[in-house]
Parts: sequence; structure tokens; C-alpha cells
Amino acid sequence: MAPHRRLALALLACTQFMLILDTAIINVAVPSIGSELGISPTGLSWVANAYLITFGGLLLFSGRAADLFGRKKLFVLGLALLVLASLAGALADDAAWLITARAVQGIGAALAAASAFALLLTLFADGPERHKALGVFAAMAGAGGAAGTVLGGVLTSWLGWRSTFVLNVLAGVVLIVCARRLLPEAREDDAGRGFDVAGALTVTGGLGLLAYALVNAGEEGWTAATTLVPAALAAVLLVAFVVIESRAAQPLLPLRVLGRPTLRLANVLGGLSQMALFPMFFLVSLYMQAVLGFEPVAGGLGLLPLSLVVVMVAGAADRLIGRFGLRAVMTAGFTLIAAGLGWLSMLSAQGTFSADVLAPSVVLGVGLPLAAVTTNVAATMDAGEEEVGLASGLINTSQQFGSVLGLAVLTAVASARTGPSDDPVALTNGFQAAFLVAAGISLAGALLSLALRAPGAARPAPARADVANG
Repeated sequence: MAPHRRLALALLACTQFMLILDTAIINVAVPSIGSELGISPTGLSWVANAYLITFGGLLLFSGRAADLFGRKKLFVLGLALLVLASLAGALADDAAWLITARAVQGIGAALAAASAFALLLTLFADGPERHKALGVFAAMAGAGGAAGTVLGGVLTSWLGWRSTFVLNVLAGVVLIVCARRLLPEAREDDAGRGFDVAGALTVTGGLGLLAYALVNAGEEGWTAATTLVPAALAAVLLVAFVVIESRAAQPLLPLRVLGRPTLRLANVLGGLSQMALFPMFFLVSLYMQAVLGFEPVAGGLGLLPLSLVVVMVAGAADRLIGRFGLRAVMTAGFTLIAAGLGWLSMLSAQGTFSADVLAPSVVLGVGLPLAAVTTNVAATMDAGEEEVGLASGLINTSQQFGSVLGLAVLTAVASARTGPSDDPVALTNGFQAAFLVAAGISLAGALLSLALRAPGAARPAPARADVANG
């Protein structure tokens, strides 16, 4: 790998780390925010959720906009928005100000995330180097999820909750300076091409409302009017989006793209993997604190072995794909995730970290990068040069909505099993039920992955023998 591309990859991977970190770090700081600003529990939930809603709602738009207007430009713009919103968050003195800042952070994160993924695909052609680069991305995502819990606890305890926002400001400024030097500009030659405004508005509104409904389901329940009404509106807007795209001269999302079996299946699998894995970080940390009695920082450190294994295995993912094929590695990844989550479903209220958490988290650390890298490879291997932003936006959207849906579903499962009690035994019963459902989701992913086939030879990025079986 050439030195300039290695440096560019390091920059993009650090951005991925920061964006995942930002999702996790705020959860630890929320109690301190509520105490200082006098925000109600409901308001505090939206401090975290505002970011998820705008992030999820704008990913598809961001990916296509990166293709049309310039991936480097959108990347820098996203980071700049994230920096400004983080600065506003650090200075916030009431709930409305802070929630607005978090929503704008999500907008910046969506622009940066989709553009970063598209830039990676532009820098590395389909094959071993791209697989290695995607492995680095997966490693940073896994490390960011665990590091967010640890850093959130450390910064909040030592410097106060505002320091979690200041961290974004400092990191974002460094990344912007480096991006201007290291990243190539890459855009499709779209002279005279129009932009699908109606499609952009309907899909962004539909996905944003869908994210709101899913997040609210975790707060108010699946049958609450505040869940059903936005869900219905989301469905109307998304149907309108499909109609608009079928008629638009220059659609935001050409519907023929969704007709590609490999891309379609990869997006389903990407959503399923995050649906099972994203809530795991939250639930394991909660088990260690609420049942085993760990302090928040120690609870976060408990996920460190998982993160270290993710980093090690992700670095070898390209060699595994080259030797065994994409489908075999993907199936192995989902199977290991199912095994690790099934093992976690046997947690004990009288358990210990070493006996109940360490071993299954190591199994998950092996399976997570295998599933993440292979789904990303499959989702993008069929994309032409002019579609890499679109492909990145699609897989990012699938993964983000998988995360939001998984958190809503699995926390609801845990709460239903636990009931009103905060007794360690009752809490453990809830965690057991949630992990068992997550294991079932992962097993479904393993079975679906067996249907993976290489893209047809007619596509501009043809399949290779070392990429897929079949």
C-alpha cells in the first residue's frame, strides 16, 4: 500500500472512530448533563436520540450528494458542521440548545460518514487492498464503541461532561487540516446534471421520521401514538420517494441499483449485524454496572478485550477472504456472533466478569469484524466508479437503522422480561432474553449469507475468484 494512501486511510479510519465514539460517549455523560442543566429524563433521552435521528435520516442523501458534488468537499463540510455543533454543545445552558446541537452533530456525522466511506472506495480498488482497508474501518468501529464508554466515564469524572464535546472540536479541527492535505478530490463528471430535489426531500424526511419512530418506540412503546403517527408518515414519504425515483430523469437512487441481488442482500445483512451487535455494547456495560457492581469506567474497560480482538482479526480479514472466499468468511462471522450472543444469554446474577463476559466477548470480537468487512465488501463490490457514494450511503443507512431498530427491540425485550424490578436477578433475566433474541437475529444472518453470489459479469466491477464463492 502506497504511503499517501496509507495516510489517507489512517485519516478516514480516525474519522470513523470519532463518529462511532460520539454515539457511545454521550450515554455515559447523560446523568451529569441532567444534574447540571436540570433536564428531565425524557429530555435527556433526546440528547442522545437527536443525533441518531438526523444521522440515520441523512445518510442516503449524503452518499449520493458526495458522488455529485465532490466527496472531499462533503467530507470536510461534514467535519466542519460537527466541530461547530460540538462547540455549541459544549457551551449549552439548557435542554433545547443542547438537543439542537446534537441534531446538527448528526447532520455533520452523516455527511462525513458517507463521504469517508466513498473516499475509501475511491482510493482502493476492489480486491485485497480494499478488503484490508475495510478491515481497518471495522477495527476502528469496534474500538470506537468500547472507547466511547471508557472515555465518557473518564472525561465526565475528571473534566466534566462538556469535555466530551470539546474532544470533538479538537479532533475535528485536526481531521479537517489533515483532510485538506491528504485526500484527493473525487467526483463524477456531472456537467449539466440536475439534482433530484424532490427525491432528496422525501427520502430524508421519510428516513428521519422512521428513525424518530424507532427511537420513540424504545421510549414510549410500539403502540404509542407518538410512535405510530411518525411511522405512518415515514411510510407515506418513502412510498412517494419510490414513485418519484421511478419517474425522475436524474434520480437520487436509481431503482435498478436495488435490483442487484448482491447489493440488496448485503444491505439486509449489514442491518441484521448491527441490529444484533449495537445493543450488545450497551447491554453488556449495563450488566457489569447494574448486576456485577462495576463503576462506569470499569464497565467500559470490560469491553476492551473485545475491542483488541476486533482490531487483530480485522487486520487479517483480507487474507481470510482471499483464502476461503467472501461467502464462507461472512457465514463464519455471523455464526460466531450468534455463538457469542448465545453464550451471553447464559449470564448469571451471581456471575463474574471472567466467567460470564470475557470468553463470549472474545468470540464476538472474532465474529464482528468478519461480518462487518464482508458485508461492506459485498455491498460495494458491484458499484461503478460513479456510484461509490450511493453504495456507501446505502450500506451506512442499513447499518444505522439496524442499530436503532436493534436497540429499540432488544431493550424492549429486556424490559418486558425484567418488569418493574431493579433486582439483579430480574435484570439478568432481561439481559438473558435480549441476548437470546440477538443470537437468533445473527443466526438468521448466517443462514441468509449462504445465498450470497458474486455480481454478474456485466457490471463494471466484475467478481473475482478470490472474492466470493459461487
